Amino acid sequence: MRKVTIIGAGNVGATIAYTLAVEGVANEIVIIDIKTEKAEGEAIDIAQGGLFFREDVKITSGDYADAADSDIVVITSGMARKPGMTRLDLAQTNINILCSIAPQITKYAPDAVYVIVSNPVDVMTYVFHKVTNIPENRIIGSGNTLDTARLRYWLSNNFQISQQNVHAYVFGEHGDSSFVPWSQASICTTNVDEYQEYLNPGNPIDHAAVEEYVRKSGGEIIKRKGATFYAVACAAVDICKIIFSGIETALAVSTMMHGEYGVDDVCLSVLSIVDENGIKGKIPAKLTKEEEEKLQHSAKCLRNVIDQITYQ
Repeated sequence: MRKVTIIGAGNVGATIAYTLAVEGVANEIVIIDIKTEKAEGEAIDIAQGGLFFREDVKITSGDYADAADSDIVVITSGMARKPGMTRLDLAQTNINILCSIAPQITKYAPDAVYVIVSNPVDVMTYVFHKVTNIPENRIIGSGNTLDTARLRYWLSNNFQISQQNVHAYVFGEHGDSSFVPWSQASICTTNVDEYQEYLNPGNPIDHAAVEEYVRKSGGEIIKRKGATFYAVACAAVDICKIIFSGIETALAVSTMMHGEYGVDDVCLSVLSIVDENGIKGKIPAKLTKEEEEKLQHSAKCLRNVIDQITYQ
């Protein structure tokens, strides 16, 4: 049995449920939302497409007790980001929601791996660590998995090469202080800047512009269609796939830091190994001094928010 419970039946939660079902990642999906009719409607709508799924999938709506025996719980609940808002503007409202959810879901699914998707995801992941007794390895923030996908999309288009050949990540906060460790970015085995020089001599990649593109992509989509949910759902589903497969995979997910790169007691994205038990450990990527300073700056930005919020 591969059971996933999704907390939140909004655009993100419903799209995650749909994608899990269509791709056959889970064979049991429970959708929980304070708006019970919305959750029920989403479950029925997805379930009625079951004839076309890769395999039989049981999809229901329910309450927290129905999450019992879940392998994975994905938390998407919270107020949606509106035009002009930063992810950090959402912090206190969504933390209050998380704090009301956490004791109820962990009561019934104490052995699940928890994937936090709600924004601001790094702060939400941190608070979930602090208000629950779930072991640290079983708490994963989606972090910069989406940002990394946006970065690889840009680089793939720039070089007209498959995204599978692009190896680059976004570190730090999922937000305004994120950055790309360009020293670690490559096309196959060649550093991206060297690859650019080979293809287009004298026209280097504008690192700042690319990072701005990554940071602002969500806001640009929100301006055009009011919300983002397809790509982030794909990122969340990918994490679930990896957990169920048990194949150790490197992801830029948000995890608790314990002194790595001089950063402690915040959650942010660096490279971590994800397996069937959640977080196996971190990969000590060799950052430059400037990149380490950027990571430390990102941690300070998050700490500033953490120090201004309340949770219990």
